[in-house]
Parts: sequence; structure tokens; C-alpha cells
Amino acid sequence: MTDIIAGVEIPGTSAVAEATDFLRERTGPLIFHHSRRVFLFGSLHARELGFRPDPELLYISAMFHDAGLLIPFSETRQRFELDGADHARKFLLDRGFSGSAAEVVWRAIALHTTPGIPGRMDPEVAATNYGVLTDAVGWGLDRLDGDELDEIVAAHPRGDFKKEFLRAFVDGLEDRPETTYGTVNADVLEHFVPGFRRTSMVERILDAPWPR
Repeated sequence: MTDIIAGVEIPGTSAVAEATDFLRERTGPLIFHHSRRVFLFGSLHARELGFRPDPELLYISAMFHDAGLLIPFSETRQRFELDGADHARKFLLDRGFSGSAAEVVWRAIALHTTPGIPGRMDPEVAATNYGVLTDAVGWGLDRLDGDELDEIVAAHPRGDFKKEFLRAFVDGLEDRPETTYGTVNADVLEHFVPGFRRTSMVERILDAPWPR
């Protein structure tokens, strides 16, 4: 049976089903519902703005974009966005997707918290970022149809999203604070983790091992 929410069809492919199961089994309701909302909001923004991401690749991007908060990809301590991107790329390549398709999804996830750049890139990259911005900070809510918005939230409830989402960031990043340098993730740790202080670019330049 076709799954349609707010006029957006969930792609009925095996990869989409497996990605859904992957996230449902390895994360929890907070990240699962958030990720599905990201796909739906991103799809609606793409429609409204007149560009056409591949629905399957957009769905995979949305479902894996925050996976790195909970599932490190390797022993390498890296930004959580890269963990999620690496998971998604391996997931796609293991299932026979082309390298170019896997790289589009990798970029969408790796850049989803980076301001200003995703909107100039592939449709899947832009739509993932727009979906994230809508669900996290309310970007573009005024452009969404009220009935469609209600249908999405009914299908994938927000609950106490603001508090729980910030907690998920703290839990996922406080043991690797150095990976938040230069990112919005440092905002979260500086607000919630006692004693954490971000390193600024000014300090890095002034402390560099050059005489002047």
C-alpha cells in the first residue's frame, strides 16, 4: 500500500524500507520521527521552490542525517555529520547504488548543518538542509500549507522536541567536544556542558607556532 503523507509519497523501494528499519531499530522515536519529518518538509520545500530531488536519495539522506549522533561509524573521532554520511554511503554502495548517487547523499548529510552552502548544491543536498532547518528552527514554516503541516505532525509527532533534541546533541557530542570546532554544534555544548568553552579562530591564529 502506498504511503502518502501531506501529498508526499514515501518511495516504495527496498532501500527505503531497509533504511526505515535501520533507523527504527538503532535509534529511537525522537530521531526516527524527526528524520521522517525532514524528508517530508524537504520534499514540500522542493516542490514549492521548483526543484526535483530524487525521492529515494532524499529519503536516505533524511533518514541517516542524524544517525551519527548515536552510531559512530568507526573508531575515528569525527563530526557526527561525517559519521552519518559515512553510514549512508556504505549503506548505498552495499546495495548496488552508483558511486555518484552515494556521494550526493554523503554531501547532503555531511553539509546538513552548514549554513549557506547546501542551497547552492544538488537538489537532494538543498532539500535535506531545508527539511532540517524547518524541523529544527522553523525555517520556512510560513510557506507550508497549514493542513499539510498538521498532517505531518500527526503522523510523526514532535512531542517535547526542543528539549529532547538538544539533549540528544549533548549526549552525542560531549565525549568528543573537539569535533564541534567551527560548527553550530559548539553552541549546544557551550550552553549545556559546564566548563565547555569553544575555541575561536582568533585564538588559533594567535597561538599558531609562527613568530608573527
